[in-house]
Amino acid sequence: MSHIPKVAVVILNWNGAKHLSQFLPSVLTSVWPNLEIIVGDNASTDNSVELLKRDFPSVRIIQNKDNYGFTGGYNRVLEQVQADYFILLNSDVEVFPGWIKPVIDLMESDDLIAVAAPKIKSYTQKDHFEHAGAAGGFIDSLGYPFCRGRIFYEIEEDKGQYDQSGEVFWASGASMFIKKKYWDEAGGFDERFFAHMEEIDLCWRLKNRGYKVMYCAESEVFHLGGGTLNTENPFKTYLNFRNNLLLLKKNLPYFKAVAVISARLWLDFIAMARFLNEGKRRDAWAVSRAHQNFFRNLLKRAYPKHIKDSKPVSYDLRLKGMYKGVLIVDFFVKKRHKFTQLDQDDFC
Repeated sequence: MSHIPKVAVVILNWNGAKHLSQFLPSVLTSVWPNLEIIVGDNASTDNSVELLKRDFPSVRIIQNKDNYGFTGGYNRVLEQVQADYFILLNSDVEVFPGWIKPVIDLMESDDLIAVAAPKIKSYTQKDHFEHAGAAGGFIDSLGYPFCRGRIFYEIEEDKGQYDQSGEVFWASGASMFIKKKYWDEAGGFDERFFAHMEEIDLCWRLKNRGYKVMYCAESEVFHLGGGTLNTENPFKTYLNFRNNLLLLKKNLPYFKAVAVISARLWLDFIAMARFLNEGKRRDAWAVSRAHQNFFRNLLKRAYPKHIKDSKPVSYDLRLKGMYKGVLIVDFFVKKRHKFTQLDQDDFC
């Protein structure tokens, strides 16, 4: 490429001094001729900023006045960054020197590619995929997100079965490459999500505008995971259930959204009953609160002012990466626990 695009690796941090000291050294080994490494701090109360100033003087620090969550934090930080490409990278991700080039080369090959992600594997079990992203994200007919290499809680070993780059439905926010012009066009993250599924919403909005989301198999990173909210946190349960309903309301056409959300509410009630049966009352209450919040805001404007309505005039359900099947039936009834076991003809 004649013009070497400027790339900014931007890590959002909140009280993550431990992760910064452990993982930031690998990020500093990244090889790209026009690169800036930035840590955006969400008003940490630990020694994160002091650590950065002392041990990583080459890293640019952008400090937010408050903890605005993943969505609001990145929106405010990226307003202050000038680059052709943003790489949103979690603070608990290990990278290797050549991880940037394959993804940028792929994205430069087609102007319609707005977002891309590398292969995301587990830091603690390096021969396995990691829950958040794996080998590219997909979504089923009822709005359940899943990945090549991870369906629900079943995580596959990486045996090279997903070493083909290609178009997917969403890219994980743990390691997301996005062209700045499309970040700006989409209006960034929807801050109502706070955290969880905000990257799926962003990718869906961009796909509705006609752009592509890609998976790049030639680059891989290793994600620790669970750095901010662990899987047993009821607030995470609340966000996952609330945000999934919001995701569907925003991005599906009206009548399709009504049908899918109605089905999902019944399935959510089953999940509540299961939580109660397992003695997880706080999680059951989190699902109830998610429903309450969703219905309280049901008639409000679908999009915040800074985000333009991106539903296309003519909605095409055959969006690349959408699975026309029902994942819970495949997984729990048909016992199809691997991506390769799903009917590939059911993918758009």
